[in-house]
Amino acid sequence: MPTFDPRLLNGIGVLVAVVEAGNFVRAAEALSMTQSGVSRAVARMEQRLGVRLFHRTARAVSLTEEGRRFYEDVAPLLAGMEDAATRASRSSAAVRGRLSVNVDASFGHYIVSQRIGGFLEAHPELSLDLLVRDRMGDLDADGIDVAVRFGEPEPSSLTCRLLLQSRVLTCASPEYIAKRGAPRHPRDLVDDGHECLLIRDPATGRHFAWEFHRGDEVVPVTVSGRLMVNDSTSLIGACLGGCGIAQPLESFVREMLADGRLVQLLPDWAEETFPLYAYHRSRNLPSAKVRAFLDYVVALTR
Repeated sequence: MPTFDPRLLNGIGVLVAVVEAGNFVRAAEALSMTQSGVSRAVARMEQRLGVRLFHRTARAVSLTEEGRRFYEDVAPLLAGMEDAATRASRSSAAVRGRLSVNVDASFGHYIVSQRIGGFLEAHPELSLDLLVRDRMGDLDADGIDVAVRFGEPEPSSLTCRLLLQSRVLTCASPEYIAKRGAPRHPRDLVDDGHECLLIRDPATGRHFAWEFHRGDEVVPVTVSGRLMVNDSTSLIGACLGGCGIAQPLESFVREMLADGRLVQLLPDWAEETFPLYAYHRSRNLPSAKVRAFLDYVVALTR
């Protein structure tokens, strides 16, 4: 039987820190390491596993498909070890009182539709104040316990934790495909004049750009469409209605793809991901009610 190498656990910790921070620089700061030390730890992990874990560019790093699968396997285990250490060092406080959560519209509609009542039933002494807002704002000034929002994190003094990376899928209804056909390459979206459903980026006021990722290859496509919305619920509704091709997050349309209401297009070009982060004020361990909510979110999205 092979013996356990403790360096593997250290490497997994560095891997998770890089994914949650978004790059080597912020991960090094969080771990009190040098950037070169983080880079070497990742390289050793890749060598040990025999796979490449990250795509590296001058601006950012992102998980490869193998890296994403490995991260999804080990992150819950690492979180479980942290929870066990917390339980061993101190007893957890009861989950009670008022919990104020700031969410963006996409995530807010998603968790409400996914039986938020189950979370409340599990914690009868807790009341939940769910605030759907375009901006995160000032958690202290607004009395917010935790924010859960999609998108890359901005520089902040808040504690930031990556909850998941959801793939960006390209989808259409069977009715649209029957009428207009299915693209075989990302550029067919433009060359064949497909109607694309756009979603507004609240940070810029313009629609989110469309990119297609396959390994190290990235193909940006300047799509066009006559309908632009500002939330995922409207985007998916229009797509279900046969209005065009959309790029929703996999987390939101998994059931619709499974039952055939939507069809995934260009599946070989579906390696782009969009992160979901949790933010809270304290750099210490979050309160019991915040931990309970984040555990619910992670279980729901996985």
